[in-house]
Amino acid sequence: MRILIILAHPRPGSFNHALAQAAADAARTLGHDVTLRDLHAEGFDPILPADEAKKGAALPPLVAEHCRLLAQADGLIVVHPNWWGMPPAILKGWVDRVVRPGVAYEFLEGDDGQGVPRGLLRARAALILNTGDTEPTRERLVFGDPLEGLWARCILGLCGVNDVRRRLFGVVVTSTAQERQQWLDQARAMVAQAFPAH
Repeated sequence: MRILIILAHPRPGSFNHALAQAAADAARTLGHDVTLRDLHAEGFDPILPADEAKKGAALPPLVAEHCRLLAQADGLIVVHPNWWGMPPAILKGWVDRVVRPGVAYEFLEGDDGQGVPRGLLRARAALILNTGDTEPTRERLVFGDPLEGLWARCILGLCGVNDVRRRLFGVVVTSTAQERQQWLDQARAMVAQAFPAH
């Protein structure tokens, strides 16, 4: 199984980096072919140019490579912090440029874009690993856990990925080394559940 991991955190050595590496190691241990892409390390440009928005537009090589990796992935893991109830801008830009018509979804003939798209992604499962500095219960009760709806319903669900699993790890800023180790173990277990060995 081909697993694509997308990491979006600007600081090398962050707990997000540790989560992404733990997920990659767990998937490899299960025998999967893993590609880990660190958007900040590779300088991914999140700005969507106007002439790139339409289906079939000419794409810069890096964007085209990400489109190919996403289209070929049997499973997807996305690791990012919760910033103001949203992913970081670089990841939102990745969605804008890579989760695109003809790659991740299409509209059926006669639909001018006002209907519900048909998902094209071959991945049947996705795992979203988030970090935050708001206690998870408060995130859910006070803020409505906006990342849950964003990934499961607004993005991946529309692209054909029906099994979207997500976990918020926090509070990171006050966490102990022991807590962070437990969270890494939990992330590894989630990878094994979402993408079992063949």
